[in-house]
Amino acid sequence: MARALPIACGLLTLACALGAQAPESGPDFDPAELETSVHQIAEVFSLLEQRLADPFDVNQAFYAGAIPAMVRTLDPHSAFLDPQQFESLQQMQRSTEKGFGSVVSISLGRVTVLQTLPESPSMRAGLSPGDEIVAINGYVLSQLSVEQLVGLLSQSRQQPAQLMVQRPNFARLIPLTLVPEEMADPSVRNPFHLEDGIGYVKLGSFGGATDVELHEAIESLGGRDLKGLVIDLRKNPGGVVEAAIGVAALFLEPNQRILWIQGRNGPQEEVRAPADNEPYRFPVAVVVNEETASASEIVSGALQDHDRAAIVGTRTYGKGLVQRVYPLSEDSGLALTTALYLSPSERPIQRPMGDCQEFQLASCEQQEAGEYATDSGRMIPGGGGVQPDVVVAPRSYSRFEIAIAASNSYLDFARKIVEERKEAVGPDFQVTPAILDDFQLFLSKRSIRPTLSEWTATVELIRAGLQQEVLNLAVGVDAGERIELRVDPQIKAALAQIRAKR
Repeated sequence: MARALPIACGLLTLACALGAQAPESGPDFDPAELETSVHQIAEVFSLLEQRLADPFDVNQAFYAGAIPAMVRTLDPHSAFLDPQQFESLQQMQRSTEKGFGSVVSISLGRVTVLQTLPESPSMRAGLSPGDEIVAINGYVLSQLSVEQLVGLLSQSRQQPAQLMVQRPNFARLIPLTLVPEEMADPSVRNPFHLEDGIGYVKLGSFGGATDVELHEAIESLGGRDLKGLVIDLRKNPGGVVEAAIGVAALFLEPNQRILWIQGRNGPQEEVRAPADNEPYRFPVAVVVNEETASASEIVSGALQDHDRAAIVGTRTYGKGLVQRVYPLSEDSGLALTTALYLSPSERPIQRPMGDCQEFQLASCEQQEAGEYATDSGRMIPGGGGVQPDVVVAPRSYSRFEIAIAASNSYLDFARKIVEERKEAVGPDFQVTPAILDDFQLFLSKRSIRPTLSEWTATVELIRAGLQQEVLNLAVGVDAGERIELRVDPQIKAALAQIRAKR
């Protein structure tokens, strides 16, 4: 008998999660009706195979047609996982990913290498920061849209790829062959100090060891001597729920509730922090947005309900479904919705799904918005997702800034700086007034000529944009990202929340 893996569904990436199990009920269908339906399916496929004018691929019809169509009638999030999708799920549980080990910048018709990871296929093949990938497997990238580029890059990670590369100061294109391999894919990234004593860490997803990785990152920043921590959960689609429970427990007192599980039948189940838990007690701020979902909402909801962290940003996605993945034959799987996750205050994480009663979940009546009390008595809104304590919109961009980005001017000018400097660029690189003057001239040659007021209003952001791209190329993307984070309005607001609690 196939063993069911309990998961919490993330976004359409199928980044789903291991977690607590909901109770099962016995079958409530008529076996005779099932036998009749199966017989009808067999009849249809037999006729198609015998009578259809064109050749008929039975496997394709089942994988792409019959099974997915049947599952789509259940609810928006149950899904049939073909072998590739099922393997992606298993890689996430192992905290690995198949790929080449390179970080690239994608713009219209252009893919530029920013970093190659040590001992990765990209580094072994000779790919270097600053290289521009001109073609992949015969496809000329300048002829593709951004969406087509993203799709091609995703597909090419699954098999050997033939690249044509334009290297700075090389007259000819360089052919390279990259062979993908399974590599470690840590979910905790870029721990550093935003300012003295206040740390920052990015959680990109929840893999099998995210709670352990986060603990190690906190210790590297100072552990219990930290004065505060910003946890960035933006664009985190979810992942392994057991890891999310472990992450929440890092900051909650012993026996504090982390979540409720409301199934189709039976009483609610609860998950609590361990009785012998020894949490960190420094101030915490969690940054979220509309792409924060599933397991990441479990963490932010639990910390908010216990008044343990300030939640900053925009309302989260609202994906609080418990799902089980059943391994099937032919290396495929079936993800079925079995329950809902609720925050400690019994606030539904799942946003309303239309006619909730269609999904036969006992907690449907709890999905009206309402308000829910935190431990201190603060009232926070329901209605699905996590509403931030401090609502801060993401950074907006002027027409001038959009023109710079659309023309790839930051990256092109950064490449020019790195290539022309006699000494190596280090992490302490600064954008001087002379560099800004040169950049203005560079933009003018591209017919980008801001007014004096436009330049004055954005000059510090331009300085940060140039510094980020130079560090991306010369030091690494983590160093570049740190520059961007320091001018990010949501991170600034999170930092202000921590300062206020010190």
